[in-house]
Parts: sequence; C-alpha cells; structure tokens
Amino acid sequence: MAISMAQALNAAMRDAMQADSSVVVFGEDVGTLGGVFTVTAGLAEEFGEDRCFDTPLAESGIAGFAVGMAMQGFRPVIEMQFDAFAYPAFEQLASHVAKIRNRTRGAVHVPMVIRIPYGGGIGGVEHHSDSSESHYAHIPGLKVVTPATVEDAYSLLREAIDDPDPVVFMEPKKLYWTKSEASMPVRTAGFGQASIRRTGSDITLIAYGTTVPTALEAAEAATEQGLDIEVVDLRTLVPLDDATIVGSVTRTGRCVVVTEANGFAGIGAELVARIQERCFYSLDAPVLRVTGFDVPYPPPLYEHHYLPGVDRILDAVDRLEWEDQSKSA
Repeated sequence: MAISMAQALNAAMRDAMQADSSVVVFGEDVGTLGGVFTVTAGLAEEFGEDRCFDTPLAESGIAGFAVGMAMQGFRPVIEMQFDAFAYPAFEQLASHVAKIRNRTRGAVHVPMVIRIPYGGGIGGVEHHSDSSESHYAHIPGLKVVTPATVEDAYSLLREAIDDPDPVVFMEPKKLYWTKSEASMPVRTAGFGQASIRRTGSDITLIAYGTTVPTALEAAEAATEQGLDIEVVDLRTLVPLDDATIVGSVTRTGRCVVVTEANGFAGIGAELVARIQERCFYSLDAPVLRVTGFDVPYPPPLYEHHYLPGVDRILDAVDRLEWEDQSKSA
C-alpha cells in the first residue's frame, strides 16, 4: 500500500519510540491534535502524555527544555510547526544546542532532533513558507537534513533520532502528501551521502528537498531539446557529499543549482563556490543558480512566480554556454 511522506515520518517516530524509551516528542499541537500536518498523529494515544505532549506557544522554551532533557539522558524530538516560527528559538540552537559538546570538551552531548516543516507551495503566507536551511547549515555543531522521498523521510529521521548530536530535520511541506509503495521500515543511505536520482551526461542539476521533483521534471522536459540531464539530490546539507557533487559535475562539465530559498548568501552560493574551487578545469560553462528571489515570501497568489519552476530551470539550462552556439557566434 502506498504511504505518504507524512505517514513515513510518523512511522519513524513511532518505531523509534518503541525501540528506545528515552525518545520523547513534544511541541505545539503535536499531542492531542497530532500536529497541524498530522505527522505526530496517534503518538500521544499510544505512548501517553509523558512521551508525546503539547507545549506552550514558545519556541525558545521548547528548544531550551529539549536541551535540558537531552543533557539528562533523553532523546527529544521537537517540532517547530512552521519554518519561520523557529526563529525565536534560534538563539537556543546557535548558542547552546550547537556548542554544548565543544563547550564541555565532549563530556556532555545533546542528542536531539529539531523538526522544522519548511518551504512553500502550499498557499501559506509569510512565516509559513520560509526556507531557512542556510541559517542552520552555517552553524558548526549542527547537522542539517532534508528528505525528498518517502523512503528517505523514514530512514533519515530514524538516523537523526539515533545520532548522538543535534540534527535539524527540515521537512518539505509541499512533499508531505507525496506517496510511495515503500514498505516500512526501510533504510536508505546515511548522512553525508547524496543520491543521483537521474543519470545524465550533459548537465548536472543539484537539488534537495522541495526542489528535487521539480528538477526531475525539468530534466525530463529537456529531453525534448536533446539534452541528457543528471539530477543530484543532496539529502543532507551538513555533512555535504562533496565527492558525489564533484564526480557528477566533472563528468558533465555544466551545472545548475536549484534551491527554493533566497539566493543571496544561501546554500546555492556555497555550492557554486565549492564547485568552482573543485571542478574549475572541468567546467565548460559558469555554474548557475535558480533560487527564490531576495524578497520576503510572497502572498499565495504570487508564490508560483517566486518558486523555482521547470521553466526557470530550463531558462538557466539555455543560458549555459553551449559549444554549438559559441562556434556559430
């Protein structure tokens, strides 16, 4: 039977809670309601209010409480409900969650997962559709993960809960209801291993989370132009799989990075810099980015203009310097 990404995430938490009594789930509306996206549905009924419970609307308090529990031997899995709602907790994450192991010279660690539904495409207004992954990826001490498939959603969340250190788990809201025939439990590749979702020889599209299905759609559409495009799904932003990125771009010689977040100073900029440093002599064209625009997330009626779509990706592909074009110029 096909299951959705939301159901896979639910199964991951349920299985982790059954396997380890120190795993606890809490956040806004995760208990009685089962989460605004039903990702925690049924956990409070099955495991009781001591292990799955609602909190006040205080994100900094949720993160701070989780730090204390993790230091006392629990494995908290907390939910921030929507991406931009996590900003009040940023100080806790940057100043404490990310630094405790280093601050105590390894004596104390905080095995906790910060689940953050992120990204647009669901008709949400600002504060409900941000893509803030670059904020967390910039902080040493945090791992940052984002699945694009049902299988990865289950497997990466189980690995995040098992990890001895804090993991920011970015959940693409737009993909919550995508389905797969995968049977749970399923284990895929671990942290720091990207996946080549589509092989190709002409161009590399690098994507993650919300943009992976769009990149695959663009790659398929490009076949009408006679182009064979490879799609790399990063899966984890920290640690980053440099080897797969470098291997793909070295083979194709051309690359477009696709992210939904604002372009300036984002993950896309970091990827372009790394590719320029590591693949310079293999490149046949400048590395390009297709990103969200550098503006606050727009109202629902305009989000289709903001989000990187197939047409914008194909426009970037057209702007790459093709050998035939340069010869005819």
